[in-house]
This record gives sequence, C-alpha cells and structure tokens, in this order.
Amino acid sequence: MGRTSDARKKILSAAQSLIELRGYSALGVAEICKAAGVPKGSFYYFFESKEALALAVIDEHWADQERLWRHVLTGEAAPLRRLRRLFEATEAAQRAGQRSCGTVSGCLFGNLSLEMSNHTEAVRGRLQEIFDLQVDLVEAVIAEALARAEVSVADPREAARSVVAQLEGQVLFAKLYNDTRRLAPLWPNCLALLGARAPDEAAGVLAAGREGLPPT
Repeated sequence: MGRTSDARKKILSAAQSLIELRGYSALGVAEICKAAGVPKGSFYYFFESKEALALAVIDEHWADQERLWRHVLTGEAAPLRRLRRLFEATEAAQRAGQRSCGTVSGCLFGNLSLEMSNHTEAVRGRLQEIFDLQVDLVEAVIAEALARAEVSVADPREAARSVVAQLEGQVLFAKLYNDTRRLAPLWPNCLALLGARAPDEAAGVLAAGREGLPPT
C-alpha cells in the first residue's frame, strides 16, 4: 500500500513540476514517469489518461492553495490587511519558485487555462470551479471591508472577480518577463480598484467618523 501510494505522489509531483516548467501539451507519459522514477505501468494503474492526470494535478494543487487562501483570508485582522496578506503570499510563492528553478513559474491554474481550456471541457470546467471558489473567498473579505466603510464598491462579487483577475494578470506578466518585480504594483492597484485607503488610513477615517471628527 505504501509503495503504490508513493508512486502516485511521485507521478503527481513530477507532472506538476514539468507542467509548470514546460506546459502540459509538450509532455508525454514516458517523460513524466521517467521524472517520477516509476515504471510506465504505474501511470496507467493510477490514471486512465493524461487528461485524468491533469485533473488530479489541478485538484492536488488547489487543495494546498485553498488551505493557504483560507488561512490568509480569515482571522482577527482587518479585512484589508488579510487581503494584503494574500498578495504578499502570492509574491513570496513566485519568488520562491524563481529561486528554486530559475524562472517565474506563474500560476498553474492560469497557465492551464491559457493552454487547455479550448481543448478539454473537463479541465475547463474544473478551472472555472476553482476560480469561482477563489472569487468566493475574496468576495467575503471585500463585503466585510465594505461593511466597515473601508472600500467603495457597488458590487462585492464583481469587485472580487476584478481582484482575482488582477492577481492572475500580474502573475502572468511576472512569468512573461521572468521578473517578480512585476508583482510590486499589485497592492496599490488593488486599493485603487476597490476605492480603498491603505488599512491604517482607512481605520483612522472610520474611527474619526465614529467620534464625530473630520478625517485628517
């Protein structure tokens, strides 16, 4: 049981690394198995096709990312502080990836959306579900910030979609230019998109309003 479980994990890990480096379409089963250090027969024991492997890689990656997003976006901190932590965590992950393999790998979901969404409906559908879940998590934070008068948006759902799209777009630019400095404008641009002040300033405005004082 332990050996078969290890083989599946090795295949998933190797596939994700190769997809991040070279994309999905260029990969073959033999190359994935060689990188994983497992016989080719092991691949078809766990996955009926390369598409099935792609879906498993997506689910595995989302399980890890969802835990991170939920951890970062929930808690006692003010909503804008939590949202900023998401941007900081994203930038840190891209920097770590660049140090590890020499290139900015970008977002696995964004990369696969560009490469595969017109070729396989199963992958397209799963990626849509994941991006919708990301929007759900961000929307909850924006709605909380709106209730605290820290942002000015007409529709928290649409604002959340814009934030996730901005995050994906900046990560795409960082990958294209192989330069994580492209991620630096993420937070100020997010504040502008939300019609928000920086968290400390927003908190000061809110406190001043409660005390009947003009904001300074």
